[in-house]
Amino acid sequence: MTAPRARSRRAENTGFPCVHCAAPVPANTDGHYRNHCPYCLWSLHVDELPGDRASGCRQPMEPIGLVEKSGKGWQVVHRCTACGHRQPNRLVRDGDAPDDLDLVLSLPWL
Repeated sequence: MTAPRARSRRAENTGFPCVHCAAPVPANTDGHYRNHCPYCLWSLHVDELPGDRASGCRQPMEPIGLVEKSGKGWQVVHRCTACGHRQPNRLVRDGDAPDDLDLVLSLPWL
């Protein structure tokens, strides 16, 4: 039996088409995964725990609000449209496609 291969953060940090608005979403360039669209803030349910890519759900996640976490700053909270799973995700403020700040600020605080 062989041990599972470690996943490369670089290999998994790739661009993708947005599940909601179909915009091309570039990979994040600040060392973190990009997991939501910077233009509409929608995401895809791929994680059970942040970064694990272990969810089999794979359904759209709607941005429903903002929270502030110590050490991580503001985060967009996403809720899966199929199973209801909630997940906070870091904002992307720099790089090729930062999150739309006007859209972020239109979300309610949770």
